[in-house]
Amino acid sequence: MRISIWPGAGQPWADILAAARHAEQTGWDGVWIADHFMPNDGPGRDPHQPTLEAGSLVAALGAVTERVRIGTLVYGNTYRHPAVLANMAATVDRITGGRFTLGVGAGWQINEHEQYGIELPAVKQRLDRFVEALRVLHGLLRQPTTTLDGEYYRLTDAISEPKPVQDPLPIMIGGGGEKRMLGVVAEYADLWNTWGLPELIAHKSAVLDRFCAERGRDPKSIARTAQALTVVDGPLPEGLPVPVIGGSPEKLADAFAEYRSVGLDELIIPDGFLGAGAEKLKAMDTILELVNR
Repeated sequence: MRISIWPGAGQPWADILAAARHAEQTGWDGVWIADHFMPNDGPGRDPHQPTLEAGSLVAALGAVTERVRIGTLVYGNTYRHPAVLANMAATVDRITGGRFTLGVGAGWQINEHEQYGIELPAVKQRLDRFVEALRVLHGLLRQPTTTLDGEYYRLTDAISEPKPVQDPLPIMIGGGGEKRMLGVVAEYADLWNTWGLPELIAHKSAVLDRFCAERGRDPKSIARTAQALTVVDGPLPEGLPVPVIGGSPEKLADAFAEYRSVGLDELIIPDGFLGAGAEKLKAMDTILELVNR
């Protein structure tokens, strides 16, 4: 099971850079960056916290690292035109020498859409648009030209050059909806990502396997990735809308073993509960040691 770090974009660039360089030097597999312009509204959150832009961050991190994979977790389709995004992704893959993973999703965070006046359609329309965007990305990143006369996107003999170093550049889809999204994953993704504890990951992975079978696709061709907030040593926060693991090194080691046992290919660790400065780097070392037991 691969292990990757997710530095929050709401911290200074120097702190993001320090985490990425430490990951590079100590044996972590990847660095992921979320694509949002502000924190999500919610209890205990500061909606005015400064947030660095994801596309700029992955390009910068790609330029100052040499080994770790760099990826987006995940670009929101509602505010990232897929043709523009394809060119951005190919450029970052060139910068990294072929280490970029393009993570994309349908878009969901209400406050950034409201503040910026960006439409956030109903779920069905959002997914319809996302499927068209995936067709655009597949075409521009993997074909000489792309023509699409869709409801949301129209391309005519469109080019995107240069192509990525990787052939194909891996596309990761974030989402866990069992009625439709996992079917989209089965059709278009090289990697799948969602939040979840091992039991939930096992369940949704089985659903994804069924969608793959319906489409005649080998389920092993889609890597399974997930994340949970992580506490190395201390009380677990309560009342959060996303899963939390750990509380002690022993409990964290058990969680890692459970993820591995359900076939997870990559666990992504958000750095929000790892402390700051030297404390964060020490926590990263402990996590890596526990994963490699």
